[in-house]
This record gives sequence, structure tokens and C-alpha cells, in this order.
Amino acid sequence: MIAKFCDVFKNQIVIVLCSFIIVVLFLITILAPWLAPNDPVLVNVAHKLQSPSLNYPLGTDHLGRCTFSRILFGARISLGFAMIIFISALSIGLIIGMIAGYKGGWIDQLLMRICDGLMAIPSLLFVLGFVGIWGAGLKQVVLGLILVQWVYYARIIRGMVLSLKEQNYITAAKISGSSTWTIMKKHIFPNVIPPIAVLGTLEMGWAIMNLSSMSFLGLGVQPPAPEWGAMISEGKSYIRTNPTLMMYPGIMIVLVVATFNLLGESLSERFGVSRR
Repeated sequence: MIAKFCDVFKNQIVIVLCSFIIVVLFLITILAPWLAPNDPVLVNVAHKLQSPSLNYPLGTDHLGRCTFSRILFGARISLGFAMIIFISALSIGLIIGMIAGYKGGWIDQLLMRICDGLMAIPSLLFVLGFVGIWGAGLKQVVLGLILVQWVYYARIIRGMVLSLKEQNYITAAKISGSSTWTIMKKHIFPNVIPPIAVLGTLEMGWAIMNLSSMSFLGLGVQPPAPEWGAMISEGKSYIRTNPTLMMYPGIMIVLVVATFNLLGESLSERFGVSRR
């Protein structure tokens, strides 16, 4: 009994702490223009590779740009576009999954075969191919990641809908003459969103990692826009003389991804949601 209480308490602490960190990070993205002491893209070669000071809290990079300011504005891109990927992929997957699960038949077979075809291609390889066809850039990477991720949500939501539509209250709604739209809106949709939202916290870390990976390879965010993966790529030439150029954005990526993963795992345990 005591061990179970300790586990629940520990889980609750993790949820609160991770939620607090995420709220702070999103506040930073909103307040970045007021928190940043310098222009993140302003080049001043005379101040290049400076040590931390009052004017430059984390020093400067090889072009004299404020590292601290670039970290703050980089959070806007990493977190902001990761949220766009999550919401867009969830919206598409929700529509496809609910239609496939509720309608069944040839519609379900067709949509699921499309999903199977997309899932047969490794996600990173798919995004690289998409960017290779349409050109490098943040928009192309975000669109490619959305096209990869919606399949995951569609399959999970379809499975949930298949289970829900066999429930007695759905049968009662059909007998009472409720339309398909009414049943999906009032009875299925509210039961699908909470577990998907919980699992979505795990996918935020995935989106941030992939965005940073593409930018590191030079296929995502293009200079001089500040982004954590691009900052690591720019700093790799100075790994021996000034390793902090790679360390600071790398630490931010690890912190954010680990926080989202811990929050997702804790919420999954708290609400009994299986990632499978």
C-alpha cells in the first residue's frame, strides 16, 4: 500500500515538474523578443567567439551573434513548428481514423492500405526524399513530417473507434435515430481525444528531434534564422576551440525532448493509456 502510494506520488511530481518546465519554455517562446538582450541575426565580426559577459550572457558565435538570443529565438522555431506538426498530423489522422473505423468495408481497407504503404517507408527516409524532390526549407520539412506522422494517429484512432462503436451506448444512439455525424461528434470524438492527447506529448519530442536533425543536415531552417539543430551544425567547425557553440543548443534539445518524453510516459501511466 505504501509502495503504491509512493509510486503515485512520484508520478504526480514528475507530471507537475515536466508541465511546469514546458509552460516556462512556451512562455520563453512568446516573450523571446523582450527577453533576448541582442538581435539574434545581427552579425558583428568584431565580437566573434567572445566569452560570456553582461552584454552576451552565453558569449557569441563565429559571426559575433549573441548565442543566448539565438537560443531563445530558436525555441520559437523548434517548439512552435513541432506544435504545428502535432496539431496538423492529429487533425488529419483524426478524420481519416474516425472515417475508416466507423464506416469499415472498402473505405477502411483503402485508407488502411494507404497507411500501410506510407508506414513501410522509414520516416526519416521519407522526409529526406520529400525534401529532395521539393527542395530544402523549413516548410518542406514540416510538410514532410506531417505526411509521415498522420498515419500513426490514423491507425491508433481507427483501433479506438472500432472498439467504441461496439459499445452499448453507440447501439442505443443508432436505435434512437441519431445520425452518423451526431454519433461521431457526441459519443466517439470525446472518448478518442484524451488518450491521443496524452500520446501526443511523446510525439512532440519526436518532432523536435526530426526538425533539428533536418536543420543540422542543412535541409530545414536556413541561415541566418536561429534554430537549435542549425546552431549545432554551425558550431561543429569550432568543436575543439569553442565547444559551447554546440553544447548550448544540444543541451536545450536534450532538455525539451526528455521533458516531453517523461511527461508522456507519466501521463500514460496515470491515465492507463498504452502507447501500442
